[in-house]
Order: sequence, then C-alpha cells, then structure tokens
Amino acid sequence: MKYYILFGPPGAGKGTQASAMVEKFNLCHLSTGELLRSEIAAGTQLGLQAKALIEAGSLVPDEVVEGMIESKFKSVQGVDGFLLDGFPRTIAQAEALDSMLDKNGEKVTAVVSIMIPDEMIMERIRHRASIEGRADDAKEEVVANRIKTYHDKTEPLVDFYKATDRYHEIDGVGTIDEVRSRIFETMEKF
Repeated sequence: MKYYILFGPPGAGKGTQASAMVEKFNLCHLSTGELLRSEIAAGTQLGLQAKALIEAGSLVPDEVVEGMIESKFKSVQGVDGFLLDGFPRTIAQAEALDSMLDKNGEKVTAVVSIMIPDEMIMERIRHRASIEGRADDAKEEVVANRIKTYHDKTEPLVDFYKATDRYHEIDGVGTIDEVRSRIFETMEKF
C-alpha cells in the first residue's frame, strides 16, 4: 500500500492536482475536512464526538482526526494507496501517522509538495476570488495571514520529512499539465 502526503500553499493547485493523482494511481483521497463532514453525516461514534466539539466551538483533537484516518486505512478497499490532504499538519501528527502505519509494517511513501513563490500565491488566490466569488480570498491581509500560517506550520514538517528522504518538492509554476507531469514523474518512482 502507498501512502502519499500532499503539501502546498494556498493556491498551489493541490485540489486541481489531487483528483488526477487519485485517478492515475488508484488512490483514496483523504481530506481531513471531508472526513470530518462524512463521519458526522454517517453518525459514527467519532463523528458524534467531532460534532459535539465543533458545536461547542472547540477544535477537534488530534486523536479524533487520527482515529478517522486510521478507520479509513482499515476500511477502504480496492485502492493501491492513500493521498492525505490536510494531515499531518504538525510534527505530533506526523509522528502519530508514522506510529499508525508502523503497526502494520507500513510507512509514508512520499510527501509531494507543490511549491510556488509567495507572489504567485497572492496572484492565484486573487484570480480564484474573482472567478469563484470567495470572500475569504478577496482580502489581501487575510491571504497574507494564510501564507504566513502555511509557512509557520508546514516548514517544520518539511524538515521532518526531508530527514527521512521522503520529501519531494514539485515546481508548481507552469500550466496544469506541466505541473501534473512533474508530479506523475515523481510518483512513478515509487
């Protein structure tokens, strides 16, 4: 089983590229936001726990998110692997993921990180805001904070995965097809 992690700043094209990655490599796309909504809608024990926390205005703790991911690892069949999007976000989550996979003799196959310069992030998000009418993308100070948060939160994970030789940076500048080709070329090595 393959376990890929998808990194990239806002506007890097993760959503655009994830669907192609899933299709080409027969992966199950695990987005933490979608997982939470799905578990809540299904009324599972983890979903009920998450719903109560969210309704109380609290963050969903790592253990709940990790439980949902582990549940998917065990229950999803007919795929060659998983594409994790939005998890891990911290070193503690990365270590928990390693422990989870280690129990079954597995490990993270690769981290695919789509990188673009900060100026391009602003440009792409402004463009997305004009097309999709996303208010959260329209305010420059909000976008600047999202970029800062991405760098602050993700850079420790980059170093964590670089130390294991599983981190692979993809140049996200170019057409969708050019970037996709670079991603596929990297993933085909595994």
